[in-house]
Amino acid sequence: MKAVILAGGLGSRLAEETHTRPKPMVEIGSRPILWHIMKIYYAHGVRDFVICCGFKGYMIKEYFANYSLHMSDITFDLGANRLEFHRQNAESWRVTLVDTGENSMTGGRLKRVAAYLDPNEPFCFTYGDGVADTDISATIAFHKSHGKLATVTAVRPPARFGALRFEGDDVTGFVEKPEGEGGFINGGFFILDPSVIDRIEGDASSFEGEPLGSLAADGQLKAWFHKGFWQPMDTLRDKIQLENLWASGNPPWKVW
Repeated sequence: MKAVILAGGLGSRLAEETHTRPKPMVEIGSRPILWHIMKIYYAHGVRDFVICCGFKGYMIKEYFANYSLHMSDITFDLGANRLEFHRQNAESWRVTLVDTGENSMTGGRLKRVAAYLDPNEPFCFTYGDGVADTDISATIAFHKSHGKLATVTAVRPPARFGALRFEGDDVTGFVEKPEGEGGFINGGFFILDPSVIDRIEGDASSFEGEPLGSLAADGQLKAWFHKGFWQPMDTLRDKIQLENLWASGNPPWKVW
């Protein structure tokens, strides 16, 4: 099964990092968050990726062009003009990098990579800026069992602020980062039938708009409920939090 990852947006809410590089190339623990997402899928047997590039997409292409070089012990024999690899730690990924336009919306980017997908095989689809310990294998099995066109991973958003407890107007306590802030939301990590792409009009289409709306209206959208860790990297605060979790030595999304 292939995994399509959106990696072309501007990431304006993380401008401190994204004015010089694509948001998926912002690093957590010296590796791009895109790498972390791909490792999550790889842990569940997904090794074939289609990356939707846009803003500064050449940086993503250069990263993968040099990936084996950076992940290996090597000898440069300058006299013989030869490069010898001694120990390769690179994953056995197949990565297709597609320029989907700088200004395309999420649905438009997906529509532009349709030619690189098997028309008879469902595929994974997610955003290039969020990590989770969601069970990809179980989500795929759930999707195949219900027979609908699309599955979305439903998550509870992480709390961003502490909460006060009251009795009348007396503050009786303080809860640091209470669990969730409301109902379930779209957490990405979709499984889609290729026919879903037919519901996307063009570059200006947001996947979260008409395609998902029509799928829900037609009874073709099922939810996989993930109650574990999920964290997007929307702001600098989010990035710092993910960095701290990685530095702790036990980041919850590291399932590999």
